[in-house]
Amino acid sequence: MPEDHDLEAYKVPPTRTPVAERTTSVPNPVDYFQTAFNYVFDAPVTFVRELIERLQNKNKFYYYHQKFRRVPDLSECLEGDYLCYYEAEAQWRRDRMVDQEIVEIVRERMAACKQREGPNQFQNCAKEMELLAQVTKAYQDRYGDLGYHGNARTCLMKQKHRMMEERKAAQ
Repeated sequence: MPEDHDLEAYKVPPTRTPVAERTTSVPNPVDYFQTAFNYVFDAPVTFVRELIERLQNKNKFYYYHQKFRRVPDLSECLEGDYLCYYEAEAQWRRDRMVDQEIVEIVRERMAACKQREGPNQFQNCAKEMELLAQVTKAYQDRYGDLGYHGNARTCLMKQKHRMMEERKAAQ
């Protein structure tokens, strides 16, 4: 850049910006309203929010990793313990949903393997076919023929009857 630059082309900014002069000595009422709003509404809400955020940062809660404790099975509940019956029923429903998802995941893996392998699906997807057969058989043995309104008690009775039939067949 040359030493002798043109001062008219590149003007130097002023050293100080001028301050707007007040035309009146009466204070602005908007300033009072803003200050009052800040102290009455904004400051308490901000304080409470920051307090809650500090507490939440200490105890991180991940809602998608909810873990339930295992409760006693329906066969372990005492007679007339309705709270135990309810908890066992809720546990059975959760277990059934988990088993349904397991079957669905294995089925999706099988479909993906068939799609990927094409005509060679029977030899290359044999493990997936076998796994799907095992999983569906286990699901059918446990939850089959219960219907939509199946519950923990009917599932337990079904398993008991199946075990009795297996004992009779073994003798």
